[in-house]
Amino acid sequence: MARKLFCEISPLTYKISTQKEILKRNIQDKRAKVNFANEKSANLLPVSVYSHKSLIRRKLGDVDMTLQNNKAVNLAIAAPKVDKIIIRPGQVFSFWHLVGAVSEKQGYKTGLTIKGGNPSSDIGGGMCQFTNLIHWLVLHSPLTICEHHHHDGVDLFPDFGRVVPFGTGTSILYNYKDYRFVNETPYTFQLAVYTDDEYLVGHLLCSDNLPNTYHIKVEDEFFSRENGTVYRNNKIYRHTIDVVTGNVIEKQLIKTNHAKVMYDTSKLEIKEI
Repeated sequence: MARKLFCEISPLTYKISTQKEILKRNIQDKRAKVNFANEKSANLLPVSVYSHKSLIRRKLGDVDMTLQNNKAVNLAIAAPKVDKIIIRPGQVFSFWHLVGAVSEKQGYKTGLTIKGGNPSSDIGGGMCQFTNLIHWLVLHSPLTICEHHHHDGVDLFPDFGRVVPFGTGTSILYNYKDYRFVNETPYTFQLAVYTDDEYLVGHLLCSDNLPNTYHIKVEDEFFSRENGTVYRNNKIYRHTIDVVTGNVIEKQLIKTNHAKVMYDTSKLEIKEI
């Protein structure tokens, strides 16, 4: 039997390990003198770069819908903390820097989380849907992603009204698993985000018209059976398109997915490998 890590011994050791990682991240940021985006403006920037809305209550396998309803509460609390944030040239957007730690005292409820590659639940669960939305907006812009974690290796739930390709999600954990991007352009950007009864809605705005647009495409998507185990496969590319000519000026592979399928595969079309 493999020896347990210190964080796996008990809830207390897990809490100690978590606090250690939070402290390490705070020290790292202070030493690096990270120029975080903190300013907000009620006046929205004039140019719309990309917009997207994400259904809040989704059917995810056998997950209790109470967790989905609680997620709606959690997202409604967090969205105003990010809404209308300005990201100027040279600044870093950090999700956790803006949202901060989540707790019951702040009104957060128990929502869906992923632990050890399996569904779980915890206070503030469902926040990854927020960073998923932001990530999708950023992929359609010239902003540079500088920290992104992913639920690598597992496909936990069958598709239900999927709009965003599988494999473009995020994994976050306060505060040492963050979602961050840096503005290395000469333009100023702004995020406008809010929730309504059904959706988490996001808009990425800019101070000026951009020379390029961006399109995300999925290729080579299929399910495979390998030594009796079913995997989901795809490759995700980002196409950079010149606004004037309409020509694709760059095709960039941004993610290759090979994820173990964790749900009933009897109705899938599977390639035997």
